[in-house]
Amino acid sequence: MRTPRQPDPDVHESDYRVPAAIGTLAWTVALVVLLAMGDGLPASERWWIGVCVTGIALGVFGFLYIPYLLRKRSGTADHASDSP
Repeated sequence: MRTPRQPDPDVHESDYRVPAAIGTLAWTVALVVLLAMGDGLPASERWWIGVCVTGIALGVFGFLYIPYLLRKRSGTADHASDSP
């Protein structure tokens, strides 16, 4: 016999830009370290520079997109509550 499903927990809203900024900062630090290594970085490991640049680009995109997404979500919720 199946156990009844537990109710979903309440959603904890927070500022989602903080983790995006911390992640972007971490990728930036990693990129600086790799670039500081210069010729000490083996040629077979230089692909990590592209990974860091991609991480920074996605972090900046996320940091800028999150406020838009939250405004859109809030507007949709307000619009749904106004409908009879």
